[in-house]
Amino acid sequence: MTTYAQPTIRRSTRHRDVVPALWRQVVRGASKTAEPAHAEPDRSAFTQLEIYDGILAAIDHRAEVLDVIATSPGRESSIRSLRDLLEITHLQATAILGLPLDRFTAASRDRIAHRATELRAALTH
Repeated sequence: MTTYAQPTIRRSTRHRDVVPALWRQVVRGASKTAEPAHAEPDRSAFTQLEIYDGILAAIDHRAEVLDVIATSPGRESSIRSLRDLLEITHLQATAILGLPLDRFTAASRDRIAHRATELRAALTH
């Protein structure tokens, strides 16, 4: 029998206990005895891979990306300009705008590329 640490319980506005999503997921997963014949891959993994691909494209064109961000009058125009420049989705452009500048280094690019490769391999198996 596997035991888990007790979850942090917050009070909601309706005065009922709110258990964090990760704890619910662990508890539900622990109670299952049979695995389904075909498990659907986690959608959040595909989303994370999409974001990694957009960030890698931005790092590869960092000078143009920083120039577009610096010359845009606002956030929405920056997103549109990034989407046009890199041919990426709105989600990817938003993630790029949220990056700190130290993520545009070569070492950071290597880490992100490695994570993307691992995630891609996990999703194909």
